[in-house]
Amino acid sequence: MAQPKDFGFGPDEAMLRDSARRFLKENAGIDRLRALVARDHREAYEAPVPPAPWDESLWRQMTGLGWTALAVPERDGGAGASMTAVAALAEEVGRVALPSPLLSTLLSTCVLRECGAASAAWLARIVEGSPATLAITDAAGSWSPTDTDVNARTDSRGVTLSGAASFVQDARKATFFVVSARSGAGLGLFAVPADAPGVTVTPDRIVDLTRDQAVVRLHDVEVPTDSVLSAPGEGERALVRATPAILTILAADLVGAAEWQLQTTAEYARVRTQFDRPIGAFQAVKHPIVNMMLEVDRARSLVYNAACAIDHEPASALRLARMAKAAASDTAAYCSGRSVQLHGGIGFTWECDVQIWFKRQKHGQFLFGDGIHQRTMLAEHFA
Repeated sequence: MAQPKDFGFGPDEAMLRDSARRFLKENAGIDRLRALVARDHREAYEAPVPPAPWDESLWRQMTGLGWTALAVPERDGGAGASMTAVAALAEEVGRVALPSPLLSTLLSTCVLRECGAASAAWLARIVEGSPATLAITDAAGSWSPTDTDVNARTDSRGVTLSGAASFVQDARKATFFVVSARSGAGLGLFAVPADAPGVTVTPDRIVDLTRDQAVVRLHDVEVPTDSVLSAPGEGERALVRATPAILTILAADLVGAAEWQLQTTAEYARVRTQFDRPIGAFQAVKHPIVNMMLEVDRARSLVYNAACAIDHEPASALRLARMAKAAASDTAAYCSGRSVQLHGGIGFTWECDVQIWFKRQKHGQFLFGDGIHQRTMLAEHFA
């Protein structure tokens, strides 16, 4: 089925975007963001355990608005919204650099809905507001669905998981993990509550103030039957099917943050004066800002093209999603560099808000592969 010319961005998607933008502007502004994640640089980077702040009352409001249910199919009690709508929400989240487990929960939803009936109870938890995250990455940082450091052992009592998942996003906010584990029969997927016996979460110290990351270790974690999400060997196929949505959501977040960097830098160029003129009057400032705008528009177009393909042209979805994540990652890097540079000396300081988005962009740029990785995958699989 051919894609609609408007990327499927109709009145419902526009209403969701506009309402999300208003809500986040009112409830997740820069003052609230700084109070959560950037009160003190010593607290952020020198505390024995890295902080993982988020506003749980705001999370409950977001759940009430149906944001956690957005990507959940209607048959499982969710909104069954289009991927274009999900991308629009992710873009608004990136615009305000929201510190919450929403993106991780949306990514988990994308995997769970590829697991069929076995995931229904876990999707219902997400609809009710339980944060989730993916624990599918090995210690080498591979984003390939085939790579995991967790092993699954099956005996008469059921399935037991042992090993570690690395680079787990928002691990200390999640109530359960979607874990990939390998057995002799192939890769399987399992839902593991964060408080299950044998689960240990060791936080990483990362530069991004708006997220937390951890290593999740599993020591002889017993998995009941209702937590087995896929048969052995089916887990890899579920992850592959979910990859276009995962990449598109992450790319949308990067685009939203880049839009904030563009608008904030342009506004600064209008009010900051040098030689009795706004610095935006000089070509050395105007041209980079125009280039930021072009990069953001290019990446946004590719994001919504990929989102629309997931809804209407699934055969092209993975190719377009890799293109979107490549462009968004490159845009994040470019806009981050120019936003700091064009703010001059203050752009490097803790007191300047630019540093929060800069660090979020650097982290998001590499999640599930940066531009170089995505282009390499395109060359290998779609040449």
